[in-house]
Amino acid sequence: MKIVFMGTPDFAVPCLERLIRNKYEVLGVFTQPDKKSGRGQKLTYPPVKEFALKNNLRVFQPVTLKDNEAYTAIKNLNPEAIVVVAYGKILPANILAIPKYGCINVHGSLLPKYRGAAPIQWAIINGEEKTGVTTMIMDEGLDTGDILLKAEVKIEKDDTSETLYTRLSNLGADLLIETLKKLEKGELLPQKQNEPDATYSKLLTKDIAEIDWNKPAGKIHNLVRGLIPWPIAYTKLNSKKLKIFKTNVLKGVSGEIGKIKSLDPFIVFCADDTALEILEVQFDNKKRMSAGDFFRGYRVKEQDMIIGK
Repeated sequence: MKIVFMGTPDFAVPCLERLIRNKYEVLGVFTQPDKKSGRGQKLTYPPVKEFALKNNLRVFQPVTLKDNEAYTAIKNLNPEAIVVVAYGKILPANILAIPKYGCINVHGSLLPKYRGAAPIQWAIINGEEKTGVTTMIMDEGLDTGDILLKAEVKIEKDDTSETLYTRLSNLGADLLIETLKKLEKGELLPQKQNEPDATYSKLLTKDIAEIDWNKPAGKIHNLVRGLIPWPIAYTKLNSKKLKIFKTNVLKGVSGEIGKIKSLDPFIVFCADDTALEILEVQFDNKKRMSAGDFFRGYRVKEQDMIIGK
């Protein structure tokens, strides 16, 4: 099968690697334009572009898919299928209509739940016990196309978005190959999504990262896990921003909400007779470290600590 691949972040790389390994003819790779990053604002390639160039694949980086230039480029490649994995652009109708087998999307949730930009993160933040990947035939909507296949995984209690992201990216690659093989053999019957079950995962922003100590510890723990590796949950400690990377939930612990119970271990009282043990922290522009090491260097007494806004 001749394929055009569309993807941008490292989540998409295993799918592209698996296409090459399984001898699919990748005619071209579409990815987002290079971006400036870091203190030096150096122009950097998207992970998919890096991988594509290492494998001598032709790379396209259109600013938009809505003009005739992008359409003509894809039409001239004449793909039998277009595979889309976290590309970051909506495909217009004229491009969706090009390939014989359609445009196949690999999405990091069990659709119709968690359509949109950050499904892995929001599944953790919302305390889901399971998630997975879905392949679908794309339409003009946002993750609204007919479902082809699904694969499910359990969300472990210590999973972060980072660890789950890696598992799902590899699971998605396996599911993509299974989907393409069955699609080519005519063994798949696309299924409509059940709209009443649909939910959307909004784009992550720094605005959601500040911890509200009036919530139960379990919800805060999920927020911490869901915001790794970005934007990282935080609180204020004596008016300074303290990033929090690892926590543990304590139940049956009563105290004034938002007050520090102890520094060693570092425990803060939360709602519903719960508390949060904070295990790894980082002040801005400092090293990430265990809470124990942090307070040994900070040298402030427990009663002098003020946490929160």
